Amino acid sequence: MFESLGFENYTAPQVVVFFALALGLAFGFLAERTKFCFRRSLVGEDRRQAMGVWLTALAVAVLGTQAAVAMGWIGFADHRFMVSDLPILAIALGGLLFGAGMVLTRGCVSRLTVLTATGNLRAVFVLAVFAITAHATLKGVLAPLRTAAGSVTVPLGENVSLAALPGGALVWAGIIAAAALAYALRSGSRPGMLILAALLGALVPLAWVGTGYVLYDDFDPIAMESLSFTSPFADTLFWTIASTSIPAGFGVGLIGGTLAGALLASLIFRSFRWQSFSAPAETGRYAAGAVLMGVGGVLAGGCTVGAGLSGVPTLSVAALLAILSIAAGALATNRGLALSSPSRGEFAGSRSTQAAQPAE
Repeated sequence: MFESLGFENYTAPQVVVFFALALGLAFGFLAERTKFCFRRSLVGEDRRQAMGVWLTALAVAVLGTQAAVAMGWIGFADHRFMVSDLPILAIALGGLLFGAGMVLTRGCVSRLTVLTATGNLRAVFVLAVFAITAHATLKGVLAPLRTAAGSVTVPLGENVSLAALPGGALVWAGIIAAAALAYALRSGSRPGMLILAALLGALVPLAWVGTGYVLYDDFDPIAMESLSFTSPFADTLFWTIASTSIPAGFGVGLIGGTLAGALLASLIFRSFRWQSFSAPAETGRYAAGAVLMGVGGVLAGGCTVGAGLSGVPTLSVAALLAILSIAAGALATNRGLALSSPSRGEFAGSRSTQAAQPAE
């Protein structure tokens, strides 16, 4: 379809950067206003309301994505989420590591990206370590770990998606969306907040359709992508240090847009404030969590947004395993920290002596 849009001086790979920038602006603005964060929805003090926001976004993402598939605009048959040999060890291990890491850093990667733009220097530090670790796992010294874990597979044949189950894709999409909305409507979240969450969720199918249909060009193809933060941060790191050698892509535009959108929201609503670490031990914990998220995000095939908010709407078994593993890792780690340090308000409920934390 791209050739019919009239872009005479730009190629699809160039236009997709601006498209991703616009998506990121919207995501950053909406995520800052809704405090969108999967970690917060699992172990935060307002977890029920936060889960309502997250599930509302997921419901809209699922319905929109599967509607686009039904219309014939996009398809996931050749997508990496639909591999017939499921790398079960990599996904399960990666999910557990990522979940543990986001509890240690008190924020999933998307939330920390938003907080970076609101003046949180702890989030800046975590994302820098995360990006370096993710890139090392993708293409550097930690790549052998990714290869070894990925070699342990389970053959799924044609059962790589819930669409292969009785009822088909639309039925299962409806079940997931209905269950998510039923919880969200009983979560105690304000209607206005749920509306913003729905708009955020609509960005997922918009991205799939934009990259997989609107900007599709037979002569200069681009990858079909949606919201994600693991690979885009690795790409952004590489582009930042070698921009004269490699062009910007979807990931660079998405990260840049998210930072700009969140900054704009924080300035408009006066939520911008500088924050930093309070102790060396705190710095060490955040660094450890960043490393775990960097390795885990790559092994799992995405973060809570890439494998969760964008992955689950594809109905992929791999994406479902990833987000469930992330949740399990987060809950187990939070429980372990609470048991090992019951007197610490950060994990035991009292926060009177704790400094403000990134995802709160």
